[in-house]
Amino acid sequence: MPQMMPMEWTMLYTMFLSTFLLFNIMNYFTQPPSKLTKMETPIIVKKTNWKW
Repeated sequence: MPQMMPMEWTMLYTMFLSTFLLFNIMNYFTQPPSKLTKMETPIIVKKTNWKW
């Protein structure tokens, strides 16, 4: 294919690049979001009274 014109190479590159990007975007957005695990244990806050 060395006889191809440069414009055809550019079109070929853009076609493959757009196909690659479209494929990756579709794969990224078709995955279901992971479940957020809720914390069962409450956070313990210790209050200290400072006496000076």
